[in-house]
Amino acid sequence: MSSSTIENFASLASLVPDEVLTHSLIEDVLLPSGKKIAMLTLDNGFDHSKPTTLGPNTMLELHAVLTAQRARAAAGEIHALALTGKPYFLVAGADLNGVKNLASAEHGAAMATMGHACYDLLADLGVPTFAFINGVALGGGLEIALACSYRTISSGANGIGLPEAFIGLIPGWGGVYRLPRLTGPETALTVMIENPLNNNRSLNGPSAFKAGIADALFEPADFVEQSLLWADAVLGGVEVARPHAVEPNGNPEVTARWMAAAAKASAFIEAKTSYAAPAPAKVLEVFEAGASISQQESAALEIAALTELMQTHAFHNTVYAFLDLVQKRSKRPAGAPDKKLARPVTKVGVVGAGLMAGQLALLFAKNLKVPVIITDIDQTRVDHGITYIHGEVDKQLAKGRISQDAANRTKALVTGSVTKEAFADADFVIEAVFEELGVKKQVFAEVEAVVSPECILATNTSSLSVTEMGKDLRHPERLVGFHFFNPVAQMPLLEIVRTEKTTDVALATAFALGKTLRKTSVLVKDAAAFVVNRVLLRLMGEIAHAFDEGTDAKVADLSLRPMGLPMTPFTLLAMVGIPVAQHVSESLNAAFGDRFHVSKNQQTLIDHGIKSLWAATSDGGQEIPTTTLNLLQFGTSPSTSEELLVRTQDALAQEIGLMLDEGVVAAPEDVDLCMIMGAGWPMHLGGITPYLDQVGASERVNGKKFHAH
Repeated sequence: MSSSTIENFASLASLVPDEVLTHSLIEDVLLPSGKKIAMLTLDNGFDHSKPTTLGPNTMLELHAVLTAQRARAAAGEIHALALTGKPYFLVAGADLNGVKNLASAEHGAAMATMGHACYDLLADLGVPTFAFINGVALGGGLEIALACSYRTISSGANGIGLPEAFIGLIPGWGGVYRLPRLTGPETALTVMIENPLNNNRSLNGPSAFKAGIADALFEPADFVEQSLLWADAVLGGVEVARPHAVEPNGNPEVTARWMAAAAKASAFIEAKTSYAAPAPAKVLEVFEAGASISQQESAALEIAALTELMQTHAFHNTVYAFLDLVQKRSKRPAGAPDKKLARPVTKVGVVGAGLMAGQLALLFAKNLKVPVIITDIDQTRVDHGITYIHGEVDKQLAKGRISQDAANRTKALVTGSVTKEAFADADFVIEAVFEELGVKKQVFAEVEAVVSPECILATNTSSLSVTEMGKDLRHPERLVGFHFFNPVAQMPLLEIVRTEKTTDVALATAFALGKTLRKTSVLVKDAAAFVVNRVLLRLMGEIAHAFDEGTDAKVADLSLRPMGLPMTPFTLLAMVGIPVAQHVSESLNAAFGDRFHVSKNQQTLIDHGIKSLWAATSDGGQEIPTTTLNLLQFGTSPSTSEELLVRTQDALAQEIGLMLDEGVVAAPEDVDLCMIMGAGWPMHLGGITPYLDQVGASERVNGKKFHAH
């Protein structure tokens, strides 16, 4: 590599002076055969709480160390090089904190080129190179292993994958080219497309070995020792079998597999994102081209793709959503009281034994590991609730997610009663009964009569006034909103609602519980529907209103496709349940007026017991049955999809602006965090407010952007 190129890399590294440097530590190891292997350990000097990452300064040091080892290899001083990491990590990927600050296309290209310069050294060091994957290997961390000649992996390793499509990039340091040649194209696209777009899934050690990513699998206890012995055997001539490995160039059968896998992945991208985010499509484009070009030619495409993608709103939105919100803000909730004020919770009461109550009871028992008691109006309902909980535990056991001992303990922690006297020694009681204010007020009156003065009371209401619920309580100051999202086990958001009377002690206890339950807790003011449901119902209301006005159903339902939402509005309506959506719409209309449309057509569907607007057709599509259409009434003012998209953008900007003016949450970042964690809102939109800034809705409606920069 030329000195001018190295100077360019040094100039790039100077732009990230605060990078947490991952050092490349070299130690020579003498193998039993007498051969010498240079052991390169990547270590940032911190424990496992701070993952090792690859930034410009790290890469500059790595390049220098590898260059020195290549010279040693040429001189016959070493017979091989092995790469591993500090405990639990090989490398967690590129340093996104540094990458997001590389603003220009030139900087992006330099960073992409730097990765290839380092990994090309590993691929052509002059002696065999080995990656000992001892832990997390994500993105550039897996690509550095793929650049080596051979790979071993620990059976205890977790977090193996190429998640770039999730964060708005492509595996641009050789992964998109090398991985399919090791695993076959089908598995490679699962790793590069399906897993990232399925909530950023990753592989563990055994599954990565089975896929063909690694050549050997060893136990964690003596992983490095066993890997060194295996490497010695390979250096001695032991053949390494790679049953999944393929090469498409000139092989029609493999090329056909390549293109079939690409077609399947394309359909997956369409279903998941409507191709609204650019990164998955770019991964597929470079993957397809890679079937008939060299690794060097693919590298040029990868560098160009990374350079392009690093300039997009989608990438910067994702970095904001992933780093600033999910990884940082979620751990320091705005407005949360001092955690030292939290009271210990040694027993939990759940009012109700239905589906939601059962999910809550199971969550508390599994994560708090304290006794949980559920109550209902008769023994049959209580027994049904306990049966449901036991069934869910058995499902976890059958899937191997918990041990038999853990299953037995969890089941033993949950008991039932037909009397609320059972809550007498509870520290925290949450209700999960019918969403009707009078019912909930009666429940709390009965609970308050039996619990201790220190017991915290919580409601899982999704839209009702927590203040109104506590009006007749002797101690309304201990009441908090504790709103989970369905399904409780999977959805990470917890909206914690504070009334004007809620004490810091009650609130601190709620936040401490949220953390133990492994939820992302956001403090919200007691305002109708809080954050997520208010935003979703405003969106759904605009679509329903346009449909009632005479807009074609498919035009209305697909109008938001450019946003790449997890599902269309009418699909969401069916999933939530039309009666539930109508009830919340009526509550919001009562609270905020006609901004929230109450659809007469939806009420008609409810009156006739129709659960979904759509019905499947024989060709796999969907349409509104004629019998349903004949029940509905429409206006004569249809909208185009473009008009409805802008109208919905403006409605969302207005509603969020009003929420911020009302102090429902502390900042736009909290709205974004709520929508990502509570509604699966796409990260490439930055949650929602950066997107509304970028499409001009914020300024059109509110006269200013939500974010100044």
